[in-house]
Amino acid sequence: MAGMVTAKVWVLKKHFEGFPKTSDFDLKNIELPNLKDGELLLESVFLSVDPYMRPYSRRVMKEGDVMIGTQVARIIDSKNPAFAVGIFVVAKSGWRTHFISDGKDLQLLPSGWPESLPISLALGTIGMPGLTAYFGLLEVCKMKPGETVLVNAAAGAVGSVVGQLAKIGGCKVVGCAGSDDKVAYLKKIGFDEAFNYKTVTSLDEALRKASPDGYDCFFDNVGGEFASVAINQMKKYGRIAVCGAISQYNDSVPQKGPYVQMPMIFKELRMEGFIVASWNNRWEEGLKALLKWVMEGKLKCHEQVTEGFENMPAAFIGMLKGENLGKAVVKV
Repeated sequence: MAGMVTAKVWVLKKHFEGFPKTSDFDLKNIELPNLKDGELLLESVFLSVDPYMRPYSRRVMKEGDVMIGTQVARIIDSKNPAFAVGIFVVAKSGWRTHFISDGKDLQLLPSGWPESLPISLALGTIGMPGLTAYFGLLEVCKMKPGETVLVNAAAGAVGSVVGQLAKIGGCKVVGCAGSDDKVAYLKKIGFDEAFNYKTVTSLDEALRKASPDGYDCFFDNVGGEFASVAINQMKKYGRIAVCGAISQYNDSVPQKGPYVQMPMIFKELRMEGFIVASWNNRWEEGLKALLKWVMEGKLKCHEQVTEGFENMPAAFIGMLKGENLGKAVVKV
């Protein structure tokens, strides 16, 4: 490609205090240098906004850094024989429209990806969120057929896959979400029970009604008060996969808990935190399984697509507020 390419990037102008605001971000232009041998130029097609970006921004970023994140990108110029122009890859290059890579950090789409399938699913159901559900259920919860599985934030990118995988695995599934539309969606994709946690008079009663004899597995995306209530409804030897704590990410003052020790002791529970990257060596297996279930129609995908790179902060903030149904992505 002739000439210089200008990339647009979103940087973290100032660390988030409480809920992120659009003024915490800055849109910048960066002139990219010409390619050297072994390098390729990529253009983002879809970018992901995910809950983890909120706590990780504090842990791994300095003010002025480009926002962290993942995209599906198209190779538009290549001086690397391993990568042809025109192919799509998954990259972890943050909030950028264009970027240069040596190819080492790029992931090809799973083999056998059909033309008819939106490539954005590589950021969702057939990507990191789907794998989070897959390994969290199979390896952390170790769910078995006939068990009862509880999942919160159930209409989100991870939760909606958790519920459907539990159904594929022969479990009874209870989910909760924060709007009536989301609850209707959960019923549509096969959840046995679903309720709106914002409108029930008592969370404790809603959980008890949904499964009077309790829960074998609890896949927790929310933490906070929900987890404190749910832990008391676990069955003996129940397992809790601690995947996320979105109810706590935007707190400027830490919540004071009820404490988990008593129910854990008397019900002999197992509660384990996990990060999906720990199964990096098995991603191929997971993606292959997820792709197969999607192709067979057993795993439904819903995306909330925001148009325009300039709207990334708004899409991110909306996702943290629960405005998305399914996976939130931005189309450049």
